[in-house]
Amino acid sequence: MVVYRVEEKEVKALAWHNDPCLVGIDEAGRGPVIGPMVYSAAVSTISNGGELKKREFADSKVLTAEKRDELFDEIQSDNLLCCFVDEISASKISGLMLAPEKVNLNTIAFDSTVGLIQKCLDEGMNVEEVYVDTVGDASSYQAKLSARFSGIKFTVKPKADALYPIVSAASIAAKVTRDRVIEGLGGDRGSGYPSDPKTKEWLSGSMDPIFGYDQAVRFSWGTVDKILQKGVVVDWECNDEGDGKLTFTHENKRKREIRHSYFNSRRLQKARICM
Repeated sequence: MVVYRVEEKEVKALAWHNDPCLVGIDEAGRGPVIGPMVYSAAVSTISNGGELKKREFADSKVLTAEKRDELFDEIQSDNLLCCFVDEISASKISGLMLAPEKVNLNTIAFDSTVGLIQKCLDEGMNVEEVYVDTVGDASSYQAKLSARFSGIKFTVKPKADALYPIVSAASIAAKVTRDRVIEGLGGDRGSGYPSDPKTKEWLSGSMDPIFGYDQAVRFSWGTVDKILQKGVVVDWECNDEGDGKLTFTHENKRKREIRHSYFNSRRLQKARICM
């Protein structure tokens, strides 16, 4: 995973790292068919918690895009607050979910959360409390994190982004980061959610009959799989001689007979018997 900071401040320049810190973690883009899933960790001191409550931080989904951008700028310029972001691309999500040993979205999300917490620790932050927003079983999620990071107090709750300002800050950073990625993709793709009419229209009109879509689309989503069924049928024939080579052929809507490599290598054709 690649975790990066969303502000220009140098971590080592922040004098409060050794003070007891709290971390809020949230994501944006778990359900969309287009674009990355972005996880973010916002970090501040526990003593700064009162000041955070005075801010206008809230669940990013209830804020306008303009307000999110405004608050995101505040986060970047606040010397008592910093954020880390893990941008998990659509191609990575698809690759993991469609691999022979499949990795589900919950595992991808958990690994990202762990990576962000570890990043905070690696940067020398004195993390004592972590607040996490989750859509799954909060108690088992909290138990797994507690087992992974002993000595840290975890609070895992649904809608944590509406309950804890530090999680709200993480929610804003994740949402703004994802929105800017979507804006840079080109084409009117809408929000990327399967239920968005603009997203539906883009998916229907942008599919290449052979190659499907670009890497910003999650091929592991059922929405995409149904649309791809309307394209050209592609067969990948594995050479049984063990050299690992794949032969690409396609036929439009017709079932192709797969021939053994013995016949292919000798260019043998079927004999027609005339009576």
